Amino acid sequence: MESQHMMDTDVRAGAPTEDPSAMKVLRTPESRFEALPEYPFAPHYVEIDAGDGAGTRLRVHYLDERPDDPAKTSGETVLLLHGEPSWSYLYRHVIPPLVAAGHRCVAPDLIGFGKSDKPADRFTYTYQRHVEWLAETVFDRVDLRDITMVCQDWGGLLGLRLLAAHRQGHRHRA
Repeated sequence: MESQHMMDTDVRAGAPTEDPSAMKVLRTPESRFEALPEYPFAPHYVEIDAGDGAGTRLRVHYLDERPDDPAKTSGETVLLLHGEPSWSYLYRHVIPPLVAAGHRCVAPDLIGFGKSDKPADRFTYTYQRHVEWLAETVFDRVDLRDITMVCQDWGGLLGLRLLAAHRQGHRHRA
């Protein structure tokens, strides 16, 4: 199965200049995610800095679900952070009842997981880089402010560090 996955994975250089020091990045094609059971959510993407000094950009996938009727919105945003080795698919049964209760739900796929880009070099995956990637995704690109966080496994370690580092001007609950 691993060889099949690698055959269906696009390899691309992440830097526009094709700098040899640029991080090599894998991207799983959308076709690999077609017809997933009980996963009716629209994909959303943002690009963030890979932090390699070569201008590499990483594409981060996230779900952003909210009530259809603005009058039924609670004003609360719930950030759902998965652990390892899962992705936003983990929360497919959690999101609908939260949205029905009036909450906005945001569930990013961490870099290296799900529909997000995957750096090819395994030594790229450091705790500090994941914190930086998540901070840029959540606070700079998706622009979340007042959040309630739900975490699982490694998502808890990253999420609590994220909240501790970004308390200024924010109201967060974990």
